[in-house]
Amino acid sequence: MKIQPELFLVGLLENRLIASVMGGYEGHRGWINYLAVHPDFRGQGFAQQIMDSVEFALRKMGCPKINLQIRIGNDNVISFYQKLGFSDDRAVSMGKRLEEDH
Repeated sequence: MKIQPELFLVGLLENRLIASVMGGYEGHRGWINYLAVHPDFRGQGFAQQIMDSVEFALRKMGCPKINLQIRIGNDNVISFYQKLGFSDDRAVSMGKRLEEDH
């Protein structure tokens, strides 16, 4: 919440938190992290609505491209993002943990 809080969005329905997404923009690419919709509300368009909102906010910031990562085998999520216009960039994602899990 300290960095770009305008890209941390939540979806409320009757004062109940049902969706969230954390976006980011470092001046070169935008990122989508941690899109989530409560299981009771999936398949009703809330994920697309919150994605549309974060994409709009990124466009307003001048963001030219959005990146995101999906774990291998998560085929339902891959299909969802393909319907939103995302495609496989044919890139390898690598990471390095800086702190041990406690």
